[in-house]
Amino acid sequence: MREFIVEADGGSRGNPGPAGYGAVVIDAATGETLAEAAEFLGTVTNNVAEYRGLLAGLRAARELDPTARVHVRMDSKLVVEQMSGRWKIKHPGMKPLAMEASRVFPPGQVTYEWIPRERNKHADRLANEAMDRGAAGAPPATGTTPGTAPEPAAAAAGPAAASAAAPVAGPGAGTAASATDPAAGVPATATPAEDAGTAEADHRAARTVAASATAPTAATTAPTPSVGWGSAPDLGAPATFVLLRHGETPLTPQKRFSGSGGSDPSLSGTGREQAERVAAALARRGTIQAIVSSPLARTRETAGIVAARLGLEVGIDDGLRETDFGAWEGLTFAEVHERHPEDLAAWLASPDAEPTGGGESFAATAVRIAAARDRLIEAYAGRTVLLVTHVTPIKTLVRLALNAPAESLFRMELSAASLSVVAYYADGNASVRLLNDTAHLR
Repeated sequence: MREFIVEADGGSRGNPGPAGYGAVVIDAATGETLAEAAEFLGTVTNNVAEYRGLLAGLRAARELDPTARVHVRMDSKLVVEQMSGRWKIKHPGMKPLAMEASRVFPPGQVTYEWIPRERNKHADRLANEAMDRGAAGAPPATGTTPGTAPEPAAAAAGPAAASAAAPVAGPGAGTAASATDPAAGVPATATPAEDAGTAEADHRAARTVAASATAPTAATTAPTPSVGWGSAPDLGAPATFVLLRHGETPLTPQKRFSGSGGSDPSLSGTGREQAERVAAALARRGTIQAIVSSPLARTRETAGIVAARLGLEVGIDDGLRETDFGAWEGLTFAEVHERHPEDLAAWLASPDAEPTGGGESFAATAVRIAAARDRLIEAYAGRTVLLVTHVTPIKTLVRLALNAPAESLFRMELSAASLSVVAYYADGNASVRLLNDTAHLR
């Protein structure tokens, strides 16, 4: 039996907006491209375009061999999870699309895998080219898939009309009901509905496949944010991580490397006072429902002070521990620069570089943190949990939520006993709500 790989993508320049899809069929054995498909769709939403790309890829594979096994790879977590049966399809506009896709091949003949956007460049390029043709005046494809026929640009076309009255104009606009940030008391809106955006949790902080219709290429413009720009009453409450860096230790004011590979210092007197102030602030807000800590002493002590004030137990997750800085543990940056200049230069240049003496690279830390994140999202879906951890884990969670490059870790300030907040929604979206708040320490 032949095996095909289908890679598909879709996007809109605006949500809804001028949209297109791309799909490619690849021979799994040889890697040869067997078929391509791309079309301009008129005005529809991101999710509609992605489903249309999936349908085009499946249909192209069926024309080549209806008996083949097909492995679909897409960078839309929403489509992959829905088609895999792990997420319910609650939005009525999405159900016909998923049903049509499930009927292209017999049950069990198609499997699905999420891949990062950078591994879906072929389909992404085809989708961009389709949107470029639309911007140049090409007519949209005729809608043959239920619920996807485009309407004039003046209307909110496609299934998006079922959940959004019109394209929103800014954060909190549209039909989103305002909420209160569980950690900071600042306004925060709900995530978009299933068809209102496709920002991915640790991989797409702001999803638009291409630039605005007036720009020649996607590389020349910034992406359009989707989280917080619409409403999603059917997605429920997010898993909200209130990220607390531990209080000061004797090493903190000296800015010495203090990871998981050296001594495990306890809080200083200042650090304990900081933890008490955090505890009082969180008690006033009254939103924390659970506490999980890194296993290291400084985090467990901080978490214990907060837990005593809130009347909660403290869970431990080893994935939240700090990076192992190897031979640099206990040294200042200047001391490392003097003793290990080449290793330090490599570490600053690449996330794959390890600290001297077999420490942990930032790339390895990110894999560990992402795994812990996924475990905790599943365990605390719809709840607000305080994660008491360290500089690198918190920065990594923020970086992944924003889909920022690894070097962004060196461009964030994170004070002792500071609070940051990231919310994770059921459709895979992540929303950074707060970073390095220290107001409670003043």
